[in-house]
Amino acid sequence: MPIKYDLKPGTLLLCDYGDTGRAAEMVKRRPVVIVSPRLRHRQGLATVVPLSTTAPAGPQAYHLALNVEPPLPSPFDAADVWVKADMIATVSFERLDLFRTARDQYGKRKYLQPRLSADQLAALRRCVAHALGLIDEGS
Repeated sequence: MPIKYDLKPGTLLLCDYGDTGRAAEMVKRRPVVIVSPRLRHRQGLATVVPLSTTAPAGPQAYHLALNVEPPLPSPFDAADVWVKADMIATVSFERLDLFRTARDQYGKRKYLQPRLSADQLAALRRCVAHALGLIDEGS
């Protein structure tokens, strides 16, 4: 079920990139971090950065290893996840979903809303700035 409301920057969600991607684009379901605040006149959209459990072949300034505590649910429960800030995207809420966990004793679905720390979010935003060419590679 897609999210229905804006969430704060630093919130981790699942994004279904679906089958609309082309070569070199995201095409599967993966964890993402919201990086944009709620913007006026921009309902139903969020800017996100995808995460990967696989380390990049050659880490760049737009990559960052994050330790998410508590770990994300399987299959995203690696000790470290990697920020892929070069793949930033603005997506519809219809693509975003909360992480689901086991049901409670009454059968009601439980959800997680993990968030990055302020320091982790600041580091992720530096990666985004590098990916967009807003910071020189030597900085």
